[in-house]
Amino acid sequence: MFPLKVENLSFSWGAQKTLDEVSFNIEAATVTSILGPNGSGKTTLLKVLLGFLKPQSGRVMLGDNDLVTLDLATRARRMAYVPQRHTAVFSYRVLDVVVLGRIPYSNVFCKITDNDYQLASESLAQLGIAHLAERSYTEISGGEQQLVLIARALVQQAEILIMDEPVSGLDYGNQLMLLKQLRRLAQSGITCVKTTHYPEHALWTSDRAIFIRAGKIIATGNSIDIINSATLKELYNADIRILESEAGSHKMRTCLPVFD
Repeated sequence: MFPLKVENLSFSWGAQKTLDEVSFNIEAATVTSILGPNGSGKTTLLKVLLGFLKPQSGRVMLGDNDLVTLDLATRARRMAYVPQRHTAVFSYRVLDVVVLGRIPYSNVFCKITDNDYQLASESLAQLGIAHLAERSYTEISGGEQQLVLIARALVQQAEILIMDEPVSGLDYGNQLMLLKQLRRLAQSGITCVKTTHYPEHALWTSDRAIFIRAGKIIATGNSIDIINSATLKELYNADIRILESEAGSHKMRTCLPVFD
């Protein structure tokens, strides 16, 4: 059984159809990358997957349940959202930012317990950033902030993480750090779904990829199978070659743009 299934999904903003009969399955304990040019429908698709928007036709199945039949707290216990890097207004401790992920499990007064703080500490340790617990969220690096947001999602104990361009705005080193953590999360049994503008990142870390253009799925499957020169040309209207090289004991594929 797939933890997340999208069946004949359509959505429009006014007269403009943003998603058009979109269907795909997300496999458990994998990393899936959703790629497409600006305006292709990626962000709208994420909002529908999260239940922020209601589809006009079709449905999103979360396990055996139609997503629209589940209340907000139930969805939050099953799926966690990691937004793009953002600027915090208040100088909360990192530990306090992470423990907010326990809100779906709190009582009507949103009381945070000692056990919640223990889970938050364990989440930070899982990502290798326990040393940041007492630091101010506004004073750590962008890559560290993104890992803190992932830690906040993990403390929800959700089986699915949905991420909107998680490496956006990060320097190269922080991008690689974040991508390595996503692989480790999938290996631990968590299902990761992310949008990205970088096909090479999908080649490096994603098990599966979904190509969306003008609201339609144009390719879906194993990343190494569908990320090739022909599909990238169709997706981005750009000439891109796929190169394979040795990286230690592994073979790595990457993208090389062709400049005439």
